[in-house]
Amino acid sequence: MRIGELSERTGVPRRLLRYYEEQGLVVPDRLPNGYRDYDERYVDRVAQIRGLLDAGLPTRIIKQILPCLDKPRVIHMSDVTPEMLATLERERDRMTERIDHLTRNRNAVCEYLAAVREESA
Repeated sequence: MRIGELSERTGVPRRLLRYYEEQGLVVPDRLPNGYRDYDERYVDRVAQIRGLLDAGLPTRIIKQILPCLDKPRVIHMSDVTPEMLATLERERDRMTERIDHLTRNRNAVCEYLAAVREESA
């Protein structure tokens, strides 16, 4: 698929998709006319990238994590530093905290809905 279709299907602007390419997060094929050609798997890949960016991870770390999301997994550990490991641990802990907050909020909404439905029945 071309960049416009990927943009439409993922909700990510073309300019941002080009940035992901510059950062090595996506690597589309090139057609003879020079147009980018994205495989179907990039729809999910872009969603994964967005999720990791929304979680606060920088693109340099996302680039190293993305292979862990593929099947079969191919993990490259060429330039792992203690600082990078510490950053990943902090980000993991921050994500866990956000998940806990979201879970509590979801449970509160579920309880509210149950109470409202029970009262109106």
